[in-house]
Amino acid sequence: MELNQRRIYILPTRQGLGFGFVLILMLLGDINYNLSLGYVLTFLLATASGLSMLHAFRNMAQLEIRAGHVEPVFAGEQAYFVFYFNNPGMLTRHQIHLHDDENHHTVFDLPAQCHTEIHLAIPAIKRGWLDSERLTLYTDFPFGLFHAWTYIHFDVRCLVYPKPAEPHPLPLVSADNGNGKLLAKGDEDFSGLRNYVAGDALPRIAWKTLAREQSLQVKQFAALQGHTLWLDWVQLPAIAPERKLELLTRWVLDSDTQGLAYGLRLPNSEIQPQNNPAHRTECLRRLALFGTSTQ
Repeated sequence: MELNQRRIYILPTRQGLGFGFVLILMLLGDINYNLSLGYVLTFLLATASGLSMLHAFRNMAQLEIRAGHVEPVFAGEQAYFVFYFNNPGMLTRHQIHLHDDENHHTVFDLPAQCHTEIHLAIPAIKRGWLDSERLTLYTDFPFGLFHAWTYIHFDVRCLVYPKPAEPHPLPLVSADNGNGKLLAKGDEDFSGLRNYVAGDALPRIAWKTLAREQSLQVKQFAALQGHTLWLDWVQLPAIAPERKLELLTRWVLDSDTQGLAYGLRLPNSEIQPQNNPAHRTECLRRLALFGTSTQ
């Protein structure tokens, strides 16, 4: 979106109203005592006030705003909504404020003819989709006499995974038809490389590949054992549903970190055993949206 005169609203602040009241008192005193220099000072201050309103508007006019990608987070963490601000003008924009209805806010300046990435941190309290909803962009620059603002609302959401439970032993592997793989730590059969994912063990990082200025990758080892690890909702103890989701989230993270081929069974869906970043992401997504209308 681009900010123009139809999108920007301006009203005097409390300080601006107080300043206007003082100007009226000064004008009445000038008239009463016929003070020539008083007239000069009063109208000079009134002119400066009018110019400050113009600068407040110009501090936001013609800004171009675009929403960026929001990385998923776990419940209890901060979700960082990304916005790209482009200042095509020759003037630096000062003291721009961005906040939501809960008063989570950030303040920034925008250099002239510069493209800037701004992050707005919003607490992710519960799992599911977190919408930034309507945001307010405003400025009181330069003197705080006028408040210029606009509303922005982009269709961007952050996926919030369940909060992982405390470390808990993984369930026992189940018998299979011999097709399952256990990518266990310490196996000697090298099965390839994959991209690094946060939480991977340092000994598994392919340092030689990194030294050749390639991307950060992790070694994978596989040994066919005929067993598969299933993370099954039904086999969990009789605890609250949210507690079950937290425990399954912990097991998904631990299974992925240990290189286990694992599957996920929920009352409404099932994911076949695998071990790769896409599989981990899909399992966490199913857990985050379990029981919601947007699964």
